[in-house]
Amino acid sequence: MWIDTHCHTKHSYDNWLEPLDLIRRARALGLDGVCITEHYSYEASAPVEAIARDEGFLVLRGVEISTHRGHLLAFGVEDDGWNIWGRDNYLPLQEVIERINLLGGICIPAHPFREQGLASLCERILDLQGIAAVETHNGGNNDNDNALAWRAAGHLGLPTLGGSDCHKLGAVGRCATEFTQPVSDMSSFIAAIRAGQCRGDHFPGYPGNVARE
Repeated sequence: MWIDTHCHTKHSYDNWLEPLDLIRRARALGLDGVCITEHYSYEASAPVEAIARDEGFLVLRGVEISTHRGHLLAFGVEDDGWNIWGRDNYLPLQEVIERINLLGGICIPAHPFREQGLASLCERILDLQGIAAVETHNGGNNDNDNALAWRAAGHLGLPTLGGSDCHKLGAVGRCATEFTQPVSDMSSFIAAIRAGQCRGDHFPGYPGNVARE
């Protein structure tokens, strides 16, 4: 099954993408589910749950966290109590990972080789402790940045994820994650990643894509 594991809606407050439009676009493309990872806040995506139930489509919720060394996708938290720093940006990367893990969640560096000035992660990913996977296929990245992330995941021996990082409708499903064991909720999602039963790729259902590593 294929899940776009990195999606944003208007609840990230940096775009106008309606959750209902995202869900219906994902279904039309042949995706089996999406992860809503609004910036800074897990609780921001709460309104999407009712829409997902009405549509009968798998929607899982996470959060994209901005640290002093790049961005993290975090899954498995239940509220915004994970954030003990009292701000939204430049949180201490390794401490955030430790905090999420303590709460039973997992962290995945998002677009780790995208240049973001002083907050870039890049090769420092090789020194991280406690991450569960690497986002190797990001729909907003260039091919070289994705290739570097893929090599880093191989060096670390970690599973890979793919997500569109969509902020507009046309980007939904550009990249996604193929799961080789069933995912029906957050528990099975995390279990599949921890078991390595997933891989990021260019989603073959996206117009013009050919799946490749």
